[in-house]
Parts: sequence; C-alpha cells; structure tokens
Amino acid sequence: MVMKHYPPEFRAEAVALYRSRPGVTIKSVADDLGVNHETLRNWIRLEDAQRTGAPAATTASASAPVSPEDENAALRRRIRELEEERDILRKAAKYFAGETRW
Repeated sequence: MVMKHYPPEFRAEAVALYRSRPGVTIKSVADDLGVNHETLRNWIRLEDAQRTGAPAATTASASAPVSPEDENAALRRRIRELEEERDILRKAAKYFAGETRW
C-alpha cells in the first residue's frame, strides 16, 4: 500500500471542513475528500493536541506537523548531503575520464 503525503494546507482545510459541519461524521468528510477516514481522524487528533499543548499520540501513518524552522533545517541537511554526493560523483567521473585517455 502506498502512503500518500498531503500538504499541511490540505490537512488544515480538511480538519476545518469537518469542524464547520456539525453532525457530520469523519467518515463522510473523508470520503468526500478522498482520504482514509483514519487519516482524517489522526489529523483531527493532532490539531486538538496542538490546541491544548498536550503531546499527541501519533501512529505510524500520521506525521506530526513540522515547524518551518525544523523543516528548513531538514531541507538544508538534505541539500548538504546531495551536494556531497554530487561532488563525489564529479570526482569519480574526472578520475575515470583521466584513466581512459591513455
């Protein structure tokens, strides 16, 4: 089964839609949006936990929202890793190109 990744804006709008329609079930909103009802339920729990400041009980399928600073730090780490890999590949290409010029 493929895990889908939804943007934070979509998650927030889905939770807001559920909260704006009193008497509606999580399952019906999830079906309307094309997401799994447990996924929507987890998003609602996470938002509730954020509102109260309590730690959220997350499952493997739910990822906690990330602050912009944490996301930027993770992206900078990933950029450094990719740049290192690129540099290694460039050096290897130069090395092997030099060996073939005999």
